[in-house]
Amino acid sequence: MDTTIAAIASAPGMGAVGLIRVSGPEAMACVSRCLPEGRKVEEFAERYATLTRIVDGDGAVIDEALVTSFRGPRSYTGEDSVEIACHGGVLVMRRVLERLLECGVEAAQPGEFSQRAFMNGKMDLTQAEAVMDLISAQTDLAMRAAHEQLQGRLGNQTEALRSELLGIAAHVEAFIDFPEEDIDTDTGVELSKRLLQAAAGVDRLLQTAEQGRVLREGLRTVIFGAPNAGKSSLLNGLLGYERAIVSDIEGTTRDTVEEVLNLKGIPVRLIDTAGVRHTEDVIEQQGVDRTRAQVETADLILEVVDGSQPPALRLSEEEIAGRHHVLVINKSDLGVYAAWQAEQGVAVSCLPGQNLDDLVAAIAHEISLGAGEWGGHAVAINARHQACLKRARQSLLAAEQTLSAGEGAEFISMDLREAMDAVGEIAGRIDTEELLGEIFGSFCIGK
Repeated sequence: MDTTIAAIASAPGMGAVGLIRVSGPEAMACVSRCLPEGRKVEEFAERYATLTRIVDGDGAVIDEALVTSFRGPRSYTGEDSVEIACHGGVLVMRRVLERLLECGVEAAQPGEFSQRAFMNGKMDLTQAEAVMDLISAQTDLAMRAAHEQLQGRLGNQTEALRSELLGIAAHVEAFIDFPEEDIDTDTGVELSKRLLQAAAGVDRLLQTAEQGRVLREGLRTVIFGAPNAGKSSLLNGLLGYERAIVSDIEGTTRDTVEEVLNLKGIPVRLIDTAGVRHTEDVIEQQGVDRTRAQVETADLILEVVDGSQPPALRLSEEEIAGRHHVLVINKSDLGVYAAWQAEQGVAVSCLPGQNLDDLVAAIAHEISLGAGEWGGHAVAINARHQACLKRARQSLLAAEQTLSAGEGAEFISMDLREAMDAVGEIAGRIDTEELLGEIFGSFCIGK
């Protein structure tokens, strides 16, 4: 890439220090034009912060800053790069960036620094994606999974799988090059075994997809129940602070309220919803409709009931089907109604905060947190990886079926090439401009 780019890399807003990154063939020359006459970044000690002034076109001081240079390829992007640590005021950073633009750099697009790192071979595509996973991680477990991917674990595993497929393809190609040699029975059995082993490797990676989604997006947990069952009190109790308005008046919650709870390293997105009942109030009915919509997309449903009252409106088995579900029998301090005692639920009292630890344990058990199923994997694939692996699996099974049917090696070879391309796409071995644009376009500017 022959352009030089710059962007503010620190978070928006005011802080003690702000960071501006510059990368490209003219990075050092462009930053030198922003310094007092006679000072050149090229003469600064590489990788050491140097105190200097940033000046405008007339020589007036914009700010004092620490400037650090990194010569390519020993930099994040693989290009000559410069980092400017200036005072973190919004106006100061904007003026420094404007001065850089005056001196010949271009404003960076979202994710352009990481994209250049990928294009220059500093990281594969899975590692580039892990950068954003690390930035957006909300729990230690999510952060650890992102670190594992950033270290290249997923890229290494997919590359090993691709190498295995390449070996199988080379074996099949040999029969194509020598058509007088048919694939005999013993060879066919061995090839079939290797194809199924490769498919099993794909399956092992696919099994981490749901965990990867939860670690990145959080477990969608809908708090469902009738009005005045204590849903908002439960939300506040689990969070440990007053987030939702609590009132004895039915219908207080009209819209959804969402917060994230760290549950043993798993980000749990708690969604407090409007109480469900039959109502003639148009606004309240909209809240009920939104509650039903949230239930349809939930990973986990916390169904809250008033344990001191007889059973009323409940979720049906069809509404719960395919979702994790925990029955929360609230207001146990008032006594539990006989009909609820036979139910498999957790008795709590949200206002005094009694037995909430039991509820947390029940949630952990429901989503198998205690079974060693989380955090034990080296990788947790995302939706893009999942789509690629599904294509690879389909092609491998098609190749195995073709082999079992005794059809020509050419058809097996075509399926194997499709599988290799799909696996290679994960780490960026096979890439398109459209794919890269979609991935890096979701990054923050400056990264």
